Amino acid sequence: MSDTTTPAPTPSSTIRILLADDHALVRRGVRLILDQQPDLEVVAEAGDGAEAIELARTSEVDLAVLDIAMPRLTGLQAARELAALKPGLRILMLTMHDNEQYFFQALKAGASGYVLKSVADRDLVAACRAAMRDEPFLYPGAVTALIRNYLDRARHGDETPDQILTPREEEVLKLVAEGHSSKEIADLLFISIKTVQRHRANLLQKLGLRDRLDLTRYAIRAGLIEP
Repeated sequence: MSDTTTPAPTPSSTIRILLADDHALVRRGVRLILDQQPDLEVVAEAGDGAEAIELARTSEVDLAVLDIAMPRLTGLQAARELAALKPGLRILMLTMHDNEQYFFQALKAGASGYVLKSVADRDLVAACRAAMRDEPFLYPGAVTALIRNYLDRARHGDETPDQILTPREEEVLKLVAEGHSSKEIADLLFISIKTVQRHRANLLQKLGLRDRLDLTRYAIRAGLIEP
């Protein structure tokens, strides 16, 4: 495993969190929510996106919780850099904006969840745990936005999932999204591990995605697996 990859913690370990928000009062409130949980611990705090990146370089963290609107680097800019710097690091966006544009930008930046500050006391803990399970966390308004976006694309004749992928690619995508290893997929489909890896690389390139979490999101939207 390379030094840039942050391993996911085992179920029995504490999730180490980097919290970034330019308002100290907000950070204090969010930290109270998180530190009350036995499996969550804020180990680093940043006041802007650039500081969050520096802390991620020097701290052992599993999850970054980033405010979208921050000075120097926004949370979205920081998310893109963190996703490249530490591919194993999970990222959640925390925002006061119930805004479809921000939501889709957050997904593209590599975030696995989008939590509104107004309901952070209700949603944030669940979002943190979902992120560490490689599961996307979407608040109800975001789910509506995803559906509307999909319907708009279909209405305008954009390609739908069944037109993009071959049947074999769909099979591999579904098994990847269900959490199977390359060896397990090879055994299930009676193909070589190298062939599985080639299909997976083709999927990422064809769909413009980055990793297994992105593939899982796509598989959910395509109806291949249930959320």
